[in-house]
Amino acid sequence: MVRNFKRKTNRGYISGDVIMCAVKDVKINNISIRSAAKNHGINYRTLARYCKKIIITNPSHGSIADLIDKIENHTSLNVIGYKSRLILPEKVEKELVTYLLRAADIYFGLTPTEVKKLAFQLAIKNNMKVPNSWVVKEQAGKDWFTGFIKRHSNIFIRQPEATSLSRATSFNKQNVASFFSNLQHCMQKYSFSPNDIWNMDETAVTTVQQPKKVIAKKGLKQVGVITSAERRTLVTLTYTINAIENSIPPFFIFSRKNFKDHFLISAPTGSAGDANPSGWMKEENFVKYLKHFVGNTKCTKEKPCLLLLDNHETHLSIEGLDLAKNNGIVMLTFPPHCTHKLQPLDKAVYGPLKNYINTAMTSWLVMKPG
Repeated sequence: MVRNFKRKTNRGYISGDVIMCAVKDVKINNISIRSAAKNHGINYRTLARYCKKIIITNPSHGSIADLIDKIENHTSLNVIGYKSRLILPEKVEKELVTYLLRAADIYFGLTPTEVKKLAFQLAIKNNMKVPNSWVVKEQAGKDWFTGFIKRHSNIFIRQPEATSLSRATSFNKQNVASFFSNLQHCMQKYSFSPNDIWNMDETAVTTVQQPKKVIAKKGLKQVGVITSAERRTLVTLTYTINAIENSIPPFFIFSRKNFKDHFLISAPTGSAGDANPSGWMKEENFVKYLKHFVGNTKCTKEKPCLLLLDNHETHLSIEGLDLAKNNGIVMLTFPPHCTHKLQPLDKAVYGPLKNYINTAMTSWLVMKPG
């Protein structure tokens, strides 16, 4: 099967407009097929074939203009086409596409091999004629799968992101409705303006970039690329944004026992940081983050702010809650294991940010290999 056929010459090619004009001459002006073909420079057998494809089912069409419009738009005309034979009918393929999309939505997407096996099972169950190769391998062929993907533009082969069962099952209507109910209650009680609604989230960045694909000699089993080191050091970045596209300087957590001011050299103006051996956010680090947040937002009990954040134990220390209460910070957490769907920073910011950081580190190593 030719999957991507491309014409090598224009020999025998006639544009659709020219063919349509010739068909109009034959159907409307009652010119013979040979004469119309000669006038438009078309092989008469080609024109005869197209004239057979367009059959006027009702000879009394009214005005000539109406007839021309019906020919051009194929209205009330019986067009005889010759489609390529499909092993699975269009209706069955559409049902298969619907099933695949539904499976992907609930985190049980099928691999190409599983799709081919399912297609074979559908064909056998519906008593459809299949190639012998399908019967031998008990699955559809590569050519069928390639054509299936091309015929349905709403499906693609994607690399899925690993999602735990708890995360997949926690994102449900009840949990999401409960979160938005609490959000509505906060908005009605405090009447927050858009510039007082803030969203924070942490993300992990390492000091070793993830190598991108490179061009190398075919057949090599292993291809190396220079990285900054072989063992990675974790740095946690905490970003905070609000509903009117403002942000406060980031808060860094370094994998060190003690924090030093020189850790923030070349960091964005106003950045703050802390340290702990693991490099992850801990209760004492979150308290310092809250002080950083208060210093930048100037929130008070008289002018409170809403802070949306993850439902994590490090955000729930007594000291942190007292600090938030005394400075007018109203904290609302997302439901557990739902941030991959509800957290704006996870959905739209951290992916491009990490790609940019990775590219910048790779470029720096290329420019300064020593």
